[in-house]
Amino acid sequence: MVRLQTALPDRYSTATPEALADWIGAAKSVLGSRVLVLGHHYQRDEVMAWADARGDSFALSRIAAEQSQAEYIVFCGVHFMAESADILTGDHQQVLLPDLNAGCSMADMADIDAVEEAWTVLASATDVERVVPVTYMNSSAALKAFVGRHGGVVCTSSNARAVLAWAIGTRGERDGQGDQVLFFPDQHLGRNTGFALGYGHDDMAVWDPGLERGGLDGESIKGRALLLWKGHCSVHQRFRPAQLAAFREAHPDGITVVHPECSHDVVEAADLVGSTDFIIDAVANAPDGAVIGVGTEIHLVNRLDAEHPTKTVQSLDPQVCPCSTMFRIDAAHLAWILEGLVAGEVRNRIRVDEDTAVWARVALERMLATV
Repeated sequence: MVRLQTALPDRYSTATPEALADWIGAAKSVLGSRVLVLGHHYQRDEVMAWADARGDSFALSRIAAEQSQAEYIVFCGVHFMAESADILTGDHQQVLLPDLNAGCSMADMADIDAVEEAWTVLASATDVERVVPVTYMNSSAALKAFVGRHGGVVCTSSNARAVLAWAIGTRGERDGQGDQVLFFPDQHLGRNTGFALGYGHDDMAVWDPGLERGGLDGESIKGRALLLWKGHCSVHQRFRPAQLAAFREAHPDGITVVHPECSHDVVEAADLVGSTDFIIDAVANAPDGAVIGVGTEIHLVNRLDAEHPTKTVQSLDPQVCPCSTMFRIDAAHLAWILEGLVAGEVRNRIRVDEDTAVWARVALERMLATV
């Protein structure tokens, strides 16, 4: 998805790191409690140094909603995160994204038109009233609103198991809200969660939005408990079982921990699997002297290594792939946003229209009531 971000003035693009730090610090001092800077775990260190709170996307959105005295929420993350913050914060608060081109390739793999088209096809092939749409937090506000309207729910990587259990139940019991789930946009989180609930390969099918009817015949559509959107995380798809094998050969007593956005064969091969917060806790709880191979974004891996000097934390990917869209936000963009606020200019405000926000909030609140 193309978003237009104007080039920064030369004052920012040519400034030294020291000058940018001075400007950011001065602006924050002037703004005080009127501004709240949020930093997602995958952000650069030069940005995280100024974050008033760190966390994953939903945790940060909830923090923003709780900090009602802050007029301005500067969300150092990506577009869908800023949208969620706008949905959950009050009318007196404004959410700003330092770089409008900070998107999420996974979130962009499912758009509202494609999902509505899929829903129409499902209605022609199965009892769509028994299909529960579930969208991962890594999705647009429009998709969150879609699942809200259709009795569905949002999930995070931390609570996906509880959400899917609510939606369709565990294998054999099937005591959920419906008989099938349409899960988007990340097929891997859906698949790994389905296996955790006892479902097998024969209970799942991949919906490919690039193919007619998702590439599925009527029997496949009607007969699968989990219809998984063909989407993925560009970072987590890079991890492969061979990388875990190489790590174990080099570190026989090492610990491997990966994110559930990794493919199922990687999840099966890992010692531990969990969300970003789970990974952070796993490193913190590992014994001194431990060598930990991590399957997630490199900025977080490097930060964990620096924060735990008695342990060795390294990426399982030898090519060290950062999240290229998260990487767009830097100290220059943060300084530009904050100095704009000091001057009375609100830049890069993210707004979700009221109808979309209402239904997206329904889906988010349904998640909170479920887990």
